[in-house]
Amino acid sequence: MTIAIGQPIQQKPLNFDEFLACYGGDNRYELIDGEVFDLEPTGQHEEVAAFIIAKICVQIDGIGLPWFVLQRGLLRPSNMDMTAFRPDVAVVDRNELTKELLWSDQSILTLGNSIKFVAEVVSSNWQNDYARKVEDYAVLGIPEYWIADYPRLGGTQHIGKPKQPTLSICTLVNGEYEIQQFRGNQSILSLTFPDLKLTAEQVLRAGR
Repeated sequence: MTIAIGQPIQQKPLNFDEFLACYGGDNRYELIDGEVFDLEPTGQHEEVAAFIIAKICVQIDGIGLPWFVLQRGLLRPSNMDMTAFRPDVAVVDRNELTKELLWSDQSILTLGNSIKFVAEVVSSNWQNDYARKVEDYAVLGIPEYWIADYPRLGGTQHIGKPKQPTLSICTLVNGEYEIQQFRGNQSILSLTFPDLKLTAEQVLRAGR
């Protein structure tokens, strides 16, 4: 089988159970509408995700909330049999885990209420980050979603023309995301973590 980086693996559509049997042990794949996608975890991709995690963990500790950061766990919406997202970063509310029927056995979440924040670091399957996940994460009720596009892969409507490294912060308002874009030395604004003191460039260049 040939795997195209950042593209769906060409094969018959899989349901969640089939995906879990074939790919559940490898955190570089996710399932969207029956198609398996390689998340392309390059070195710089992982640096950006790790930088976001480090800064958010400090905020969680400072606030004292019962939250923790889950990296690349599966989010399988309970109403979608052929989709299982694998966010690069997810902030989970420990108090909600008693409602998660799969959690005690596997790192799988099914309820949007369990998640307070997600971040995706863009790779070549950027359309999923900017379109499908914006829609579905909003439907799930996840309050804040970051799209960290350090390689400038998104369409010009998302990252400007000429294309620039862009951090898009999606904030849930009345069931839909309002999106703000941050670039360069602009200070970011997070409603979930209002005390974050970071610029877009610090996030997109992983603090370099």
